[in-house]
Amino acid sequence: MISLGSLFSRQTPPLLGLDISSSSVKLVELGRDADGRYVVERCAIEQLERGCITDGNIEKFDEVAEAMRRVVKKSGTRTRNVAMALPASAVITRKIILPGGLSEQELEVQVEAEANQYIPFSLDEVSLDFCVMGPSNSSAGDVEVLIAASRKDKVQDRQGLAEAAGLKPLILDVESYASRMAAGRLIQGLPEGGLDSMVALFEVGAFTTSMQVIRNDDVIYDRDQAFGGAQLTQLIARQYGYSPEEAEIKKRTGDLPEDYAAAVLRPFVESLGQEIARALQFFFTSTPHNRVDHVLVAGGSAALPGLAEAVTAQTTFTCSLADPFEGMVLGDTIREKKLRREAPSYLTSCGLALRRFAQ
Repeated sequence: MISLGSLFSRQTPPLLGLDISSSSVKLVELGRDADGRYVVERCAIEQLERGCITDGNIEKFDEVAEAMRRVVKKSGTRTRNVAMALPASAVITRKIILPGGLSEQELEVQVEAEANQYIPFSLDEVSLDFCVMGPSNSSAGDVEVLIAASRKDKVQDRQGLAEAAGLKPLILDVESYASRMAAGRLIQGLPEGGLDSMVALFEVGAFTTSMQVIRNDDVIYDRDQAFGGAQLTQLIARQYGYSPEEAEIKKRTGDLPEDYAAAVLRPFVESLGQEIARALQFFFTSTPHNRVDHVLVAGGSAALPGLAEAVTAQTTFTCSLADPFEGMVLGDTIREKKLRREAPSYLTSCGLALRRFAQ
């Protein structure tokens, strides 16, 4: 079984949610007040140089570990327990049906036997975990079990990063599961608590945009697309003759020429809206479905002015930004204006931080 606890462990001590993407490291720490409301106690983001993380793989270990140390220091937290995540591409997950009433040890034996059918590696090479989801809907008396497996070197890379940054890794999750946990709170805020609603969740990263279509906590479709916020940086560099590094800095600081909004930003936002519309169209043509009830957009580029409107214009579906801190109390150290501006970037890290309270 996995060495650092569990992909699905439930932790009650203070816990940091730490999301490592291709462009940044993001940290969230949540608490609860006397009324049971979530409190955003800490959050911080630290940029990564291009090439530190490629396709979820750690290419520059020392640089990433240093960025993790900086983001912890910047947040001001004293918590060292951390929940991290692997990209979905590094984890094999399967739902299986097993007899109800098995002991933990009997479940382990059954899971290992089943896992051999689905995992294209020797079980000696993987970290394997499972979680009982609940009674099976299709088989009376049986339970539905989720199996998750990842190569040990991928798990050890994340564990090593945490330890190099002075942190104690308690939970290793899957990025798409963590983002879905945070998005679940937002879906519950839709009409009728989001029951039976088809929600398309787009996370716009630097180089890749991931799409999940969710209904009643089930993912009925998921796909990655090769477009993201880095394309805006390229457009800025090309338009104004900046180096890629200069363009990235100026994009973050807003130190751009007067014609930037009209000449570069607006066309890019429209293009992003078109890409999201194409991704939805592909979903409709490859499944029996022909509509969604709501579109949520997260990630670093989600807060670009006019994106939600552009998506609605291109798709006719209602679109909103995924603010994972919606309805939460903000702690004394949190700067609200900055938090709201960056909130869609924190979807995965917030989902990881919520693992502290998962039952």
